[in-house]
Amino acid sequence: MSLRLATFNVENLLTRFDFTGFRNQLRQDRVIKLFEVNSEGVYQQLEQARVIAATDDTRQMTALAIADADADILCLQEIDNMAALQAFEYGYLFRMVGNGYRQKFLVEGNDSRGIDVAVLMREETRDGQKIELRDIRSHAMATYREFDLFDEELALTNRIDDKIFKRDCLELDLLIGGRPFSLYVVHFKSMGSARDGLDGRQSTLPLRRAEARAVRRIIEDRFGAGHTASKSFAISGDMNDYQERVDVVGRRGTGYHFEHQVETESALDVFSHDSFAENVVRRRPPLDRWTLYHARGPQEQHLCQLDYIWLSPALAAHNAGRLPEIIRSGQPYRTIFPPGQEVERYPRTGWDRPKASDHCPVVMTLDLP
Repeated sequence: MSLRLATFNVENLLTRFDFTGFRNQLRQDRVIKLFEVNSEGVYQQLEQARVIAATDDTRQMTALAIADADADILCLQEIDNMAALQAFEYGYLFRMVGNGYRQKFLVEGNDSRGIDVAVLMREETRDGQKIELRDIRSHAMATYREFDLFDEELALTNRIDDKIFKRDCLELDLLIGGRPFSLYVVHFKSMGSARDGLDGRQSTLPLRRAEARAVRRIIEDRFGAGHTASKSFAISGDMNDYQERVDVVGRRGTGYHFEHQVETESALDVFSHDSFAENVVRRRPPLDRWTLYHARGPQEQHLCQLDYIWLSPALAAHNAGRLPEIIRSGQPYRTIFPPGQEVERYPRTGWDRPKASDHCPVVMTLDLP
């Protein structure tokens, strides 16, 4: 019996338009900046036309990436609401996959833009094993005080009664073919702007570290501290942090070379430092673990892993010989691939857009003990 588990940040699956760019230039799309638009009414019409024109290609590619993942359970990030998820599943995903995901779960979380984590599940695995939901819990309301996580670093930007998760930690208690499996779906705090002499990653690191500690606390409260290693659980989602990266050195005209770097600290050390869970993507070669390409000119470009499937020690050991898959065919052409990793892009993929997402789906085929 096998279960295919995947995670994918589909980026802004929205059912609404954002017109704030008329007054806030930082939120205005780059194509509209090419034109002189003096009327807010005209701006709104142009923004609606732009979004609608771009969305069809984008969501076809998103659906193709999900189809290639072929997951029994799919963890998603940046979903507006259940209506958006249902419309995408019916209008796009069903057409790409040929059959839908009958079980859909989304709980409104804390994100200021209203983007949430969600889970799609088949009724059965590809092997015909029943997928049953026994319980689902949102932890969006958990506070630093409740989990005793508040410290001096957090006090610089937060209060003790603030919510820990900037989106949510969605906990699912499942039976797969009668075997227990617990799933924790997250989308950690994004890397913000530079502050107090720190870059965006470092300035927001305490928030993500607290989120990781909270996820670990939830699991330990569920199974008992010191008793989690033998359980079957996975932590999946966009964690907006990395323990290593691949620096892309060079430019288009002269060529590139790639340098693997290990970070001195990461919020994800909370999971790995004592083998609480295993990041299975690290089973792949060091230059082939990335799920996102980041660039701000030739002086700042790297490949890194933001999208994760962490397995409990028992589950990781039971699947010791297996490698996760990373679906990269939806990446835009501007993404720089190390030698030997190039893939055929989906039809109509652009240099920067349209694209399936800046993120890549990560998929793991699991046998449950």
